[in-house]
Amino acid sequence: MVSQTVDLLKNELPLEQESVGLPEDVVNGLVLVDIINGFCSVGAGNLAPREPNRQITGMINESARLARLFCDKKLPVLAFLDSHQPNKPEEPYPPHCIAGTDESKLVPALQWIENEPNVTIRRKDCFDGFLGSVEDDGSNVFVDWVKNNHIKAVSPLQAMILGHKFTIKRTCGHHSCMFLITMTQTKA
Repeated sequence: MVSQTVDLLKNELPLEQESVGLPEDVVNGLVLVDIINGFCSVGAGNLAPREPNRQITGMINESARLARLFCDKKLPVLAFLDSHQPNKPEEPYPPHCIAGTDESKLVPALQWIENEPNVTIRRKDCFDGFLGSVEDDGSNVFVDWVKNNHIKAVSPLQAMILGHKFTIKRTCGHHSCMFLITMTQTKA
């Protein structure tokens, strides 16, 4: 199903899928989306896989490899973690990733990033990382992360609109596709 979707996108958009490199002449940022136990660890919750899945294991391994590469180079990393209050359902989904439970924690292979100085962790209470980043004062953690790290290309669509060249590396998990997005800007 995922490969059919990618094929459809390739037919409809000027999209090329290739390996992510970290050239030294650009500022790079990495966004990890919902790579948490409640979506990726076998039996960890209502939306977790019921049995081991090669695709999820590959996605976790690639995420950990890229996160290590970014952290070793002191490049910015943002990790979105699904984290819901117990009395605030997210329809139409069953209760999942309740704040403070193991479900809402990073998978074991990525838990180390929580102690890295270049990593921003954002617990969100909705499926959308952008909307889930809005603070009470109206500011947005994701927008601030992009601005503070001088990143100009935020998504493939935005990159096309702004005339930037971009590449995408995607890895998918069990319940939904989770993307590792590398955003670049030429250094000033």
